[in-house]
Amino acid sequence: MRLNQVTVSVRDIERSVSFYQSLGLQLIVKAPHYARFLCPDGGSTFSIHYTDKLPEGAGIWVYFEHDDLDNYVGQLIAKGIIFEEQPTDKDWLWREARLKDPDGNQLIIYYAGENRIDPPWKIR
Repeated sequence: MRLNQVTVSVRDIERSVSFYQSLGLQLIVKAPHYARFLCPDGGSTFSIHYTDKLPEGAGIWVYFEHDDLDNYVGQLIAKGIIFEEQPTDKDWLWREARLKDPDGNQLIIYYAGENRIDPPWKIR
């Protein structure tokens, strides 16, 4: 089994398409209520769909991994993307930067390397 895509709810498709394209995702499907993007590496997709009501509470958290995290975040900041948290080393051996999309969905851009699927505490 492979994960094909993750879909998040948005209130404005056009605004969200522009935002996710600025992150480097490639738009491959677009309709008035839906858009799907190809991630630049790995062949997975990410999509957005229109909703009248966004999820409440902590909502959805989406993780995108980038091998050159600090440089990539710097490029996004130069484009005007606002981050809540700059790249920071975490106790779980990942380096993460955090931001929100225009609808408040939590995005984490991170680098974990081999610790993504093989951390020291992995169940063997």
